[in-house]
Amino acid sequence: MKGSDLLVKCLEKEGVEYIFGIPGEETLDLTDSLSRSKIKFIVTRHEQSAAFMADVYGRLTHKPGVCLATLGPGATNLITGVADAHLDRAPLVAITGQAGLEKTHKEAHQYLNIVEAFREFTKWNSSVTRADFIPEIVSKAFDIARDRPGATHIELPEDIAAEQTNKVPLVKKPYSHICMPDEDELKRSAMLIESATMPVILAGNGVIREDASEELRNFVKSTGIPIVTTFMGKGSFPADDEHYLGSMGIKDHDHIMCGFERADLVICIGFDQIEYSPRFWNPDGSKKIIQIHSVHHDIDEKFIPDLSLLGNIRTSLKHLIRFCKKREIPEYFSKVRENMEKDLLEFKDDMAFPMKPQKIIYDIRQTLDREDILISDVGAHKLWIGRLYPAYEPNTVQISNGLASMGFALPGAIAAKVLKPERKVVAVAGDGGFLMNVQELETAVRVGCDIVIVIFDDSKFGLIEWHEKKKFNSSFGIDFFNPDFVKLAESFGARGIRIEKAEDFKPQLEYAINTGGVWLMDVKVDYSENMRLTKKLRNNFCVI
Repeated sequence: MKGSDLLVKCLEKEGVEYIFGIPGEETLDLTDSLSRSKIKFIVTRHEQSAAFMADVYGRLTHKPGVCLATLGPGATNLITGVADAHLDRAPLVAITGQAGLEKTHKEAHQYLNIVEAFREFTKWNSSVTRADFIPEIVSKAFDIARDRPGATHIELPEDIAAEQTNKVPLVKKPYSHICMPDEDELKRSAMLIESATMPVILAGNGVIREDASEELRNFVKSTGIPIVTTFMGKGSFPADDEHYLGSMGIKDHDHIMCGFERADLVICIGFDQIEYSPRFWNPDGSKKIIQIHSVHHDIDEKFIPDLSLLGNIRTSLKHLIRFCKKREIPEYFSKVRENMEKDLLEFKDDMAFPMKPQKIIYDIRQTLDREDILISDVGAHKLWIGRLYPAYEPNTVQISNGLASMGFALPGAIAAKVLKPERKVVAVAGDGGFLMNVQELETAVRVGCDIVIVIFDDSKFGLIEWHEKKKFNSSFGIDFFNPDFVKLAESFGARGIRIEKAEDFKPQLEYAINTGGVWLMDVKVDYSENMRLTKKLRNNFCVI
């Protein structure tokens, strides 16, 4: 068979269901081979979107999502989405075409050294220089993407795609790979927990990546220790449980910081420093820390664990429970939770227009069921969602966090709906971020998605205005004007709604979800709430 046929057979052997991407001249053999495969090829309108879709596929399934682009500009367009998966630890395999090998040593049309370019954004990447190497390269790319979650990359030159080979896909043997701390480490951790007067748990993205939510919930129930999640850890623990104190992710002195100031031990479970810098919650480096993770922590002067339980998170938690005693929730932490709940409900009946961001988020939460999916783009709304949106189940809130890339929400929502057609999917985006990948409205309509995109409309880059006002008390370079979003949606074959009264938002959102199809909701937002929150958090917020 030719190299491209072998590559596709290797992808099938790895269990690939979908490839998101855009074809090109240098991938003609590969797309020809895909045309005879059971793998579904979803054509996107921009390569960045294809990578975001593969990113969300990896998050939701814990299997590598696959994206495809041609050489040169096609490959470079993938970089943002690939880098997003890399920093948020989502398994992804990017495949790019390339010119024939005879062009790689000289200047040639559209030729760039893509392997070198991708080196900084991937766990591993390689170019295929002989068709016979394909089975090993594909196997390695998927193993690394899955076992050390993140992005990998395979480059397939066009002459290698057409080259004949007698090789076949590798047959991998099943094996178990569960490692856990020994009993001495577990006992020492339990003693450290027992000696703490106000321990708190910080649960991160690793809990969701390793399907350890059930074990985390059992650990909290058995020990009675209060818990905080990162934005990426939202849903690993239910927000309506009395032990939950909130999600941390904003730099200001929020509710969670009130709890962390009193905490004398932080039990970090599946927490990666990229999610939220330890300098915000351990500024003087004085807190005792227990790390429970499958990988060793990165070096940080504010994050030096006293004990580190390295191994499978699920297994470590199951065994640590045996050595821990149950305790009552300190009254102070209960008051922190009460304050958090007051914030969630403060604007639930507010009918001012433009709408308060808190009210929009409250209405979305009331419309979605516990296992429905919210996809957040990047902007001021992301901080409000991270702070206020209660999540109850893992993988129900998807946020671009490590790279924090605008344009993530619409492609992410398409992938989520393709994978989870039984769930409601709502994407939330600012007007700035939404227009960065607006072309994927056509993809959503063509694929037949039932999704709703809620646009926080303020005709400016609202998050940058927020930061500028905090730093300089003025803003510059953030204003723009928007198209008619309703007409724009209709031009793509979707449907649009312009919200003109706050009381219309929730019923219109319910109508759009229940009707099906692709809907765009234009909602004017009052972002004066941004600075109001800043002043509130600066003003003795932890007096309880």
